[in-house]
Amino acid sequence: MAQTDVLLTKQPAPQTVPACELPPKLYDVARNTGAHTSSGLATAGFRTAKYLVDEWFQNCYASYHQAFADRDQSERQRHESKQLAAETEALAQRTQEDSTRKVGERLQDMHCWKSELQREVGELVAETDLLLAQKLRLERALDATAVPFAISTDNLQCRERRQHPDLVRDYVEMELLKETELIRNIQELLKRTIMQAVSQIRLNREHKELCEMDWSDKVEAYNIDETCAGYSNQSTEVQFHPHSTKFEESASTPETWAKFTQENLQRAERERLASFNLRGLIDCILRDTAEDLRLQCDSVNLAFGRRLEELEDARHKLEHHLNKTLREISDQEHNVAELKLAIKNKEVPLKVAQTRLYQRSQRPNVELCRDTAQFRLVSEVEELNRSLSALKEKLLEAEQSLRNLEDTRMSLEKDIAVKNNSIFIDSHKCMTHRARYPTILQLAGYQ
Repeated sequence: MAQTDVLLTKQPAPQTVPACELPPKLYDVARNTGAHTSSGLATAGFRTAKYLVDEWFQNCYASYHQAFADRDQSERQRHESKQLAAETEALAQRTQEDSTRKVGERLQDMHCWKSELQREVGELVAETDLLLAQKLRLERALDATAVPFAISTDNLQCRERRQHPDLVRDYVEMELLKETELIRNIQELLKRTIMQAVSQIRLNREHKELCEMDWSDKVEAYNIDETCAGYSNQSTEVQFHPHSTKFEESASTPETWAKFTQENLQRAERERLASFNLRGLIDCILRDTAEDLRLQCDSVNLAFGRRLEELEDARHKLEHHLNKTLREISDQEHNVAELKLAIKNKEVPLKVAQTRLYQRSQRPNVELCRDTAQFRLVSEVEELNRSLSALKEKLLEAEQSLRNLEDTRMSLEKDIAVKNNSIFIDSHKCMTHRARYPTILQLAGYQ
Protein backbone atom coordinates (compact mmCIF):
# COMPACT_ATOMS: atom_id res chain seq x y z
CA MET A 1 0.00 0.00 0.00
CA ALA A 2 2.90 2.32 0.62
CA GLN A 3 3.97 1.98 -3.01
CA THR A 4 0.41 2.67 -4.14
CA ASP A 5 0.26 5.81 -2.02
CA VAL A 6 3.38 7.05 -3.66
CA LEU A 7 2.10 6.49 -7.18
CA LEU A 8 -1.31 8.13 -6.53
CA THR A 9 -1.44 11.74 -7.65
CA LYS A 10 -5.03 12.55 -6.41
CA GLN A 11 -7.53 11.39 -3.80
CA PRO A 12 -9.70 8.37 -4.68
CA ALA A 13 -13.31 8.97 -5.76
CA PRO A 14 -16.00 8.71 -3.00
CA GLN A 15 -17.77 5.34 -2.60
CA THR A 16 -21.45 4.79 -3.39
CA VAL A 17 -22.39 3.90 0.20
CA PRO A 18 -19.91 5.10 2.76
CA ALA A 19 -19.13 2.59 5.44
CA CYS A 20 -19.83 5.04 8.20
CA GLU A 21 -23.51 5.34 7.21
CA LEU A 22 -24.35 1.72 8.15
CA PRO A 23 -26.45 1.90 11.39
CA PRO A 24 -25.11 -0.15 14.19
CA LYS A 25 -27.59 -2.74 15.52
CA LEU A 26 -27.51 -4.14 18.98
CA TYR A 27 -28.76 -7.66 19.74
CA ASP A 28 -29.94 -9.03 23.11
CA VAL A 29 -28.63 -12.39 23.97
CA ALA A 30 -31.04 -14.74 25.90
CA ARG A 31 -29.81 -15.85 29.18
CA ASN A 32 -30.80 -18.74 31.52
CA THR A 33 -33.01 -17.07 34.08
CA GLY A 34 -34.73 -19.98 35.71
CA ALA A 35 -35.89 -23.53 35.65
CA HIS A 36 -38.65 -22.90 33.09
CA THR A 37 -36.49 -21.36 30.36
CA SER A 38 -35.37 -23.25 27.21
CA SER A 39 -31.87 -23.28 28.43
CA GLY A 40 -32.73 -25.12 31.55
CA LEU A 41 -31.29 -28.26 32.81
CA ALA A 42 -33.50 -30.40 30.63
CA THR A 43 -31.76 -29.13 27.46
CA ALA A 44 -28.34 -28.72 28.85
CA GLY A 45 -27.01 -31.58 26.73
CA PHE A 46 -28.05 -29.87 23.38
CA ARG A 47 -26.85 -26.28 24.03
CA THR A 48 -23.29 -26.65 23.01
CA ALA A 49 -24.09 -27.45 19.33
CA LYS A 50 -26.82 -24.90 18.55
CA TYR A 51 -27.19 -21.08 18.32
CA LEU A 52 -30.01 -18.80 19.14
CA VAL A 53 -32.09 -17.09 16.47
CA ASP A 54 -30.68 -13.76 17.39
CA GLU A 55 -27.24 -15.16 17.01
CA TRP A 56 -28.23 -16.45 13.60
CA PHE A 57 -29.44 -13.00 12.51
CA GLN A 58 -26.39 -11.40 13.99
CA ASN A 59 -24.23 -13.79 12.01
CA CYS A 60 -26.14 -13.02 8.80
CA TYR A 61 -25.83 -9.28 9.32
CA ALA A 62 -22.18 -9.74 10.02
CA SER A 63 -21.79 -11.69 6.74
CA TYR A 64 -23.68 -8.99 4.85
CA HIS A 65 -21.55 -6.31 6.38
CA GLN A 66 -18.36 -8.22 5.63
CA ALA A 67 -19.40 -8.89 2.01
CA PHE A 68 -20.30 -5.23 1.51
CA ALA A 69 -17.03 -4.11 3.05
CA ASP A 70 -15.06 -6.57 0.91
CA ARG A 71 -16.90 -5.48 -2.25
CA ASP A 72 -16.32 -1.86 -1.34
CA GLN A 73 -12.67 -2.52 -0.66
CA SER A 74 -12.41 -4.48 -3.93
CA GLU A 75 -14.18 -1.75 -5.86
CA ARG A 76 -11.92 0.89 -4.38
CA GLN A 77 -8.93 -1.33 -5.05
CA ARG A 78 -10.00 -1.82 -8.68
CA HIS A 79 -10.49 1.91 -9.11
CA GLU A 80 -7.10 2.63 -7.58
CA SER A 81 -5.51 -0.12 -9.69
CA LYS A 82 -6.96 1.30 -12.91
CA GLN A 83 -5.93 4.77 -11.88
CA LEU A 84 -2.46 3.52 -10.91
CA ALA A 85 -2.15 1.57 -14.16
CA ALA A 86 -3.16 4.64 -16.15
CA GLU A 87 -0.80 6.87 -14.20
CA THR A 88 2.07 4.41 -14.43
CA GLU A 89 1.38 3.98 -18.15
CA ALA A 90 1.49 7.75 -18.63
CA LEU A 91 4.54 8.00 -16.40
CA ALA A 92 6.30 5.20 -18.24
CA GLN A 93 5.47 6.83 -21.57
CA ARG A 94 6.68 10.22 -20.38
CA THR A 95 9.80 8.67 -18.89
CA GLN A 96 10.49 6.72 -22.08
CA GLU A 97 9.93 9.82 -24.21
CA ASP A 98 12.21 11.83 -21.92
CA SER A 99 14.82 9.07 -22.04
CA THR A 100 14.54 8.95 -25.83
CA ARG A 101 14.92 12.73 -25.97
CA LYS A 102 17.92 12.59 -23.64
CA VAL A 103 19.48 9.86 -25.76
CA GLY A 104 18.81 12.01 -28.84
CA GLU A 105 20.49 14.99 -27.17
CA ARG A 106 23.38 12.74 -26.26
CA LEU A 107 23.59 11.63 -29.88
CA GLN A 108 23.73 15.26 -30.99
CA ASP A 109 26.50 15.99 -28.48
CA MET A 110 28.47 12.94 -29.56
CA HIS A 111 27.94 13.79 -33.23
CA CYS A 112 29.23 17.31 -32.57
CA TRP A 113 32.34 16.10 -30.72
CA LYS A 114 32.82 13.29 -33.23
CA SER A 115 32.74 15.80 -36.07
CA GLU A 116 35.22 18.04 -34.24
CA LEU A 117 37.53 15.08 -33.63
CA GLN A 118 37.23 13.97 -37.24
CA ARG A 119 37.98 17.50 -38.44
CA GLU A 120 40.96 17.76 -36.11
CA VAL A 121 42.29 14.37 -37.23
CA GLY A 122 41.99 15.45 -40.86
CA GLU A 123 43.76 18.74 -40.18
CA LEU A 124 46.50 16.93 -38.21
CA VAL A 125 47.00 14.49 -41.09
CA ALA A 126 47.21 17.36 -43.59
CA GLU A 127 49.55 19.32 -41.31
CA THR A 128 51.76 16.26 -40.78
CA ASP A 129 51.96 15.70 -44.53
CA LEU A 130 53.00 19.34 -45.04
CA LEU A 131 55.60 19.01 -42.29
CA LEU A 132 56.89 15.80 -43.91
CA ALA A 133 57.29 17.75 -47.15
CA GLN A 134 59.26 20.44 -45.29
CA LYS A 135 61.39 17.73 -43.66
CA LEU A 136 62.11 16.33 -47.12
CA ARG A 137 63.17 19.82 -48.22
CA LEU A 138 65.50 20.01 -45.22
CA GLU A 139 67.08 16.68 -46.11
CA ARG A 140 67.51 17.74 -49.73
CA ALA A 141 69.04 21.05 -48.66
CA LEU A 142 71.40 19.22 -46.29
CA ASP A 143 72.48 16.90 -49.10
CA ALA A 144 72.89 19.89 -51.42
CA THR A 145 75.33 21.57 -48.99
CA ALA A 146 77.76 18.67 -49.47
CA VAL A 147 78.65 19.95 -52.96
CA PRO A 148 79.54 23.53 -51.86
CA PHE A 149 81.53 22.15 -48.94
CA ALA A 150 83.49 19.84 -51.26
CA ILE A 151 84.06 22.72 -53.69
CA SER A 152 85.33 25.06 -50.94
CA THR A 153 87.67 22.48 -49.41
CA ASP A 154 88.93 21.50 -52.87
CA ASN A 155 89.60 25.17 -53.71
CA LEU A 156 91.57 25.59 -50.51
CA GLN A 157 93.59 22.44 -51.19
CA CYS A 158 94.26 23.45 -54.79
CA ARG A 159 95.42 26.91 -53.75
CA GLU A 160 97.89 25.28 -51.34
CA ARG A 161 99.77 24.17 -54.45
CA ARG A 162 100.61 27.77 -55.35
CA GLN A 163 104.32 28.56 -55.39
CA HIS A 164 106.30 31.19 -53.58
CA PRO A 165 105.74 34.17 -53.59
CA ASP A 166 102.10 33.68 -54.65
CA LEU A 167 101.38 31.40 -51.69
CA VAL A 168 99.77 34.22 -49.72
CA ARG A 169 96.74 34.46 -47.42
CA ASP A 170 94.81 36.73 -49.74
CA TYR A 171 91.18 37.81 -49.59
CA VAL A 172 90.21 34.85 -51.82
CA GLU A 173 91.39 32.47 -49.16
CA MET A 174 89.63 34.51 -46.48
CA GLU A 175 86.38 34.30 -48.43
CA LEU A 176 86.83 30.56 -48.96
CA LEU A 177 87.39 30.05 -45.23
CA LYS A 178 84.27 32.11 -44.51
CA GLU A 179 82.33 30.00 -47.00
CA THR A 180 83.53 26.76 -45.41
CA GLU A 181 82.59 27.96 -41.93
CA LEU A 182 79.21 29.17 -43.18
CA ILE A 183 78.48 25.78 -44.74
CA ARG A 184 79.41 23.98 -41.51
CA ASN A 185 77.10 26.23 -39.49
CA ILE A 186 74.28 25.77 -41.99
CA GLN A 187 74.70 22.00 -41.90
CA GLU A 188 74.49 21.99 -38.10
CA LEU A 189 71.41 24.22 -38.24
CA LEU A 190 69.71 21.97 -40.79
CA LYS A 191 70.47 18.86 -38.74
CA ARG A 192 68.98 20.43 -35.60
CA THR A 193 65.93 21.55 -37.57
CA ILE A 194 65.46 18.05 -39.01
CA MET A 195 65.55 16.59 -35.49
CA GLN A 196 62.99 19.18 -34.37
CA ALA A 197 60.77 18.34 -37.34
CA VAL A 198 61.02 14.60 -36.59
CA SER A 199 60.03 15.25 -32.97
CA GLN A 200 57.09 17.43 -34.04
CA ILE A 201 55.92 14.80 -36.53
CA ARG A 202 56.00 12.20 -33.75
CA LEU A 203 53.93 14.49 -31.50
CA ASN A 204 51.46 15.14 -34.32
CA ARG A 205 51.00 11.42 -34.88
CA GLU A 206 50.63 10.71 -31.18
CA HIS A 207 47.89 13.32 -30.78
CA LYS A 208 46.28 12.11 -34.01
CA GLU A 209 46.16 8.61 -32.54
CA LEU A 210 44.65 9.96 -29.33
CA CYS A 211 41.98 11.82 -31.29
CA GLU A 212 41.36 8.75 -33.45
CA MET A 213 40.93 6.58 -30.35
CA ASP A 214 38.54 9.11 -28.85
CA TRP A 215 36.72 9.35 -32.19
CA SER A 216 36.53 5.55 -32.43
CA ASP A 217 35.10 5.32 -28.91
CA LYS A 218 32.55 7.99 -29.76
CA VAL A 219 31.59 6.22 -32.98
CA GLU A 220 31.03 2.99 -31.04
CA ALA A 221 29.08 4.82 -28.34
CA TYR A 222 27.14 6.71 -31.01
CA ASN A 223 26.13 3.46 -32.69
CA ILE A 224 25.10 2.00 -29.32
CA ASP A 225 23.04 5.07 -28.40
CA GLU A 226 21.57 5.19 -31.91
CA THR A 227 20.48 1.59 -31.45
CA CYS A 228 19.07 2.46 -28.03
CA ALA A 229 17.19 5.42 -29.47
CA GLY A 230 15.59 3.09 -32.00
CA TYR A 231 14.19 0.77 -29.34
CA SER A 232 10.46 1.02 -28.60
CA ASN A 233 7.78 -1.02 -26.90
CA GLN A 234 7.21 -2.84 -30.17
CA SER A 235 10.88 -3.86 -30.50
CA THR A 236 11.58 -7.59 -30.36
CA GLU A 237 15.24 -7.30 -29.31
CA VAL A 238 14.53 -5.95 -25.82
CA GLN A 239 14.84 -8.14 -22.75
CA PHE A 240 15.28 -7.88 -19.01
CA HIS A 241 18.66 -6.84 -17.60
CA PRO A 242 18.15 -6.53 -13.84
CA HIS A 243 21.65 -5.32 -13.01
CA SER A 244 21.93 -2.77 -15.83
CA THR A 245 20.97 0.13 -13.54
CA LYS A 246 24.15 -0.24 -11.53
CA PHE A 247 26.73 2.49 -12.30
CA GLU A 248 30.26 1.39 -13.04
CA GLU A 249 32.95 2.76 -10.79
CA SER A 250 35.00 3.82 -13.82
CA ALA A 251 32.07 5.62 -15.45
CA SER A 252 32.68 9.27 -16.30
CA THR A 253 30.43 12.23 -15.70
CA PRO A 254 29.18 14.50 -18.50
CA GLU A 255 31.63 17.14 -17.31
CA THR A 256 34.66 14.81 -17.32
CA TRP A 257 33.48 13.29 -20.62
CA ALA A 258 33.35 16.68 -22.33
CA LYS A 259 36.56 17.82 -20.62
CA PHE A 260 38.42 14.73 -21.86
CA THR A 261 37.52 15.37 -25.50
CA GLN A 262 38.05 19.10 -25.14
CA GLU A 263 41.53 18.55 -23.73
CA ASN A 264 42.36 16.15 -26.57
CA LEU A 265 41.23 18.76 -29.08
CA GLN A 266 43.14 21.53 -27.32
CA ARG A 267 46.34 19.49 -27.20
CA ALA A 268 45.95 18.49 -30.84
CA GLU A 269 45.26 22.12 -31.79
CA ARG A 270 48.33 23.22 -29.84
CA GLU A 271 50.55 20.70 -31.58
CA ARG A 272 49.05 21.58 -34.96
CA LEU A 273 49.79 25.26 -34.32
CA ALA A 274 53.33 24.35 -33.24
CA SER A 275 53.72 22.33 -36.44
CA PHE A 276 52.42 25.27 -38.49
CA ASN A 277 54.90 27.63 -36.83
CA LEU A 278 57.71 25.12 -37.34
CA ARG A 279 56.88 24.91 -41.04
CA GLY A 280 57.12 28.68 -41.27
CA LEU A 281 60.45 28.58 -39.44
CA ILE A 282 61.75 25.86 -41.76
CA ASP A 283 60.73 27.89 -44.79
CA CYS A 284 62.56 30.95 -43.44
CA ILE A 285 65.63 28.88 -42.57
CA LEU A 286 65.81 27.30 -46.01
CA ARG A 287 65.28 30.64 -47.76
CA ASP A 288 67.88 32.43 -45.61
CA THR A 289 70.49 29.65 -45.82
CA ALA A 290 70.10 29.39 -49.60
CA GLU A 291 70.46 33.15 -49.98
CA ASP A 292 73.46 33.25 -47.63
CA LEU A 293 75.22 30.47 -49.53
CA ARG A 294 74.58 32.09 -52.88
CA LEU A 295 75.73 35.50 -51.60
CA GLN A 296 78.90 33.96 -50.18
CA CYS A 297 79.43 32.07 -53.43
CA ASP A 298 79.13 35.34 -55.34
CA SER A 299 81.58 36.96 -52.91
CA VAL A 300 84.09 34.15 -53.48
CA ASN A 301 83.63 34.40 -57.25
CA LEU A 302 84.15 38.16 -57.12
CA ALA A 303 87.29 37.66 -55.03
CA PHE A 304 88.56 35.14 -57.57
CA GLY A 305 87.81 37.57 -60.36
CA ARG A 306 89.68 40.38 -58.65
CA ARG A 307 92.61 38.08 -57.87
CA LEU A 308 92.76 36.82 -61.44
CA GLU A 309 92.76 40.39 -62.71
CA GLU A 310 95.64 41.21 -60.37
CA LEU A 311 97.51 38.08 -61.47
CA GLU A 312 96.91 38.86 -65.13
CA ASP A 313 98.06 42.43 -64.63
CA ALA A 314 101.15 41.28 -62.73
CA ARG A 315 101.97 38.71 -65.42
CA HIS A 316 101.48 41.29 -68.14
CA LYS A 317 103.83 43.70 -66.38
CA LEU A 318 106.37 40.94 -65.77
CA GLU A 319 106.26 39.95 -69.44
CA HIS A 320 106.67 43.59 -70.39
CA HIS A 321 109.74 43.92 -68.17
CA LEU A 322 111.03 40.60 -69.43
CA ASN A 323 110.81 41.82 -73.03
CA LYS A 324 112.62 45.00 -72.11
CA THR A 325 115.20 42.98 -70.18
CA LEU A 326 115.74 40.69 -73.13
CA ARG A 327 116.26 43.65 -75.40
CA GLU A 328 118.63 45.19 -72.89
CA ILE A 329 120.51 41.90 -72.66
CA SER A 330 120.86 41.88 -76.41
CA ASP A 331 122.08 45.46 -76.42
CA GLN A 332 124.45 44.74 -73.58
CA GLU A 333 125.86 41.72 -75.38
CA HIS A 334 126.50 43.93 -78.39
CA ASN A 335 128.10 46.46 -76.08
CA VAL A 336 130.38 43.82 -74.58
CA ALA A 337 131.34 42.65 -78.03
CA GLU A 338 132.07 46.20 -79.10
CA LEU A 339 134.13 46.78 -75.97
CA LYS A 340 136.13 43.62 -76.62
CA LEU A 341 136.61 44.72 -80.19
CA ALA A 342 137.67 48.16 -79.06
CA ILE A 343 140.14 46.63 -76.63
CA LYS A 344 141.46 44.40 -79.38
CA ASN A 345 141.73 47.36 -81.69
CA LYS A 346 143.80 49.24 -79.11
CA GLU A 347 146.31 46.40 -78.78
CA VAL A 348 147.82 46.84 -82.28
CA PRO A 349 148.58 50.59 -81.88
CA LEU A 350 150.02 49.77 -78.46
CA LYS A 351 152.23 47.12 -80.04
CA VAL A 352 153.33 49.61 -82.70
CA ALA A 353 154.13 52.30 -80.13
CA GLN A 354 155.90 49.88 -77.82
CA THR A 355 157.84 48.38 -80.75
CA ARG A 356 158.93 51.82 -81.83
CA LEU A 357 160.08 52.64 -78.34
CA TYR A 358 161.89 49.33 -78.13
CA GLN A 359 163.57 49.85 -81.45
CA ARG A 360 164.54 53.41 -80.59
CA SER A 361 166.00 52.25 -77.32
CA GLN A 362 168.53 50.34 -79.47
CA ARG A 363 170.02 53.53 -80.89
CA PRO A 364 173.77 53.78 -80.22
CA ASN A 365 175.56 56.24 -77.99
CA VAL A 366 174.52 59.77 -78.29
CA GLU A 367 171.83 58.90 -80.77
CA LEU A 368 169.83 57.62 -77.85
CA CYS A 369 168.22 61.00 -77.45
CA ARG A 370 165.08 62.04 -75.66
CA ASP A 371 163.75 63.86 -78.56
CA THR A 372 160.24 64.98 -79.32
CA ALA A 373 159.44 61.75 -81.06
CA GLN A 374 160.58 59.83 -78.02
CA PHE A 375 158.33 61.84 -75.71
CA ARG A 376 155.44 61.50 -78.12
CA LEU A 377 155.82 57.73 -78.32
CA VAL A 378 155.92 57.54 -74.52
CA SER A 379 152.78 59.65 -74.20
CA GLU A 380 151.10 57.55 -76.91
CA VAL A 381 151.81 54.35 -74.96
CA GLU A 382 150.51 55.92 -71.80
CA GLU A 383 147.36 57.10 -73.58
CA LEU A 384 146.83 53.68 -75.08
CA ASN A 385 147.29 52.03 -71.67
CA ARG A 386 144.81 54.41 -70.09
CA SER A 387 142.34 53.73 -72.89
CA LEU A 388 142.78 49.98 -72.49
CA SER A 389 142.32 50.25 -68.72
CA ALA A 390 139.16 52.29 -69.20
CA LEU A 391 137.85 49.88 -71.83
CA LYS A 392 138.61 46.84 -69.68
CA GLU A 393 136.95 48.44 -66.67
CA LYS A 394 133.91 49.28 -68.77
CA LEU A 395 133.96 45.74 -70.11
CA LEU A 396 133.89 44.37 -66.59
CA GLU A 397 130.98 46.65 -65.74
CA ALA A 398 129.17 45.64 -68.91
CA GLU A 399 129.73 41.97 -68.21
CA GLN A 400 128.48 42.43 -64.63
CA SER A 401 125.46 44.30 -65.94
CA LEU A 402 124.89 41.48 -68.40
CA ARG A 403 125.06 38.92 -65.61
CA ASN A 404 122.61 41.02 -63.59
CA LEU A 405 120.32 41.21 -66.57
CA GLU A 406 120.50 37.45 -66.96
CA ASP A 407 119.61 36.99 -63.31
CA THR A 408 116.75 39.42 -63.70
CA ARG A 409 115.60 37.56 -66.77
CA MET A 410 115.62 34.28 -64.92
CA SER A 411 113.77 35.85 -61.97
CA LEU A 412 111.19 37.38 -64.28
CA GLU A 413 110.69 34.12 -66.11
CA LYS A 414 110.29 32.32 -62.79
CA ASP A 415 107.78 34.89 -61.56
CA ILE A 416 105.90 34.60 -64.82
CA ALA A 417 105.82 30.82 -64.43
CA VAL A 418 104.58 31.25 -60.85
CA LYS A 419 101.89 33.64 -62.05
CA ASN A 420 100.88 31.23 -64.79
CA ASN A 421 100.60 28.46 -62.23
CA SER A 422 98.49 30.64 -59.92
CA ILE A 423 96.27 31.71 -62.81
CA PHE A 424 95.87 28.09 -63.89
CA ILE A 425 94.90 27.01 -60.35
CA ASP A 426 92.44 29.86 -59.80
CA SER A 427 90.86 29.89 -63.24
CA HIS A 428 91.00 26.30 -64.45
CA LYS A 429 91.01 24.36 -61.20
CA CYS A 430 88.97 26.50 -58.81
CA MET A 431 86.61 28.47 -61.03
CA THR A 432 85.87 25.47 -63.26
CA HIS A 433 84.98 23.45 -60.17
CA ARG A 434 82.87 26.29 -58.81
CA ALA A 435 80.76 26.22 -61.97
CA ARG A 436 79.05 23.14 -60.47
CA TYR A 437 77.85 25.12 -57.47
CA PRO A 438 74.17 24.22 -56.68
CA THR A 439 71.41 26.58 -57.70
CA ILE A 440 69.32 28.45 -55.14
CA LEU A 441 66.41 26.05 -55.78
CA GLN A 442 68.62 23.09 -54.93
CA LEU A 443 69.94 24.84 -51.81
CA ALA A 444 66.34 25.62 -50.77
CA GLY A 445 65.42 21.92 -51.01
CA TYR A 446 63.06 22.18 -53.99
CA GLN A 447 65.17 19.94 -56.21
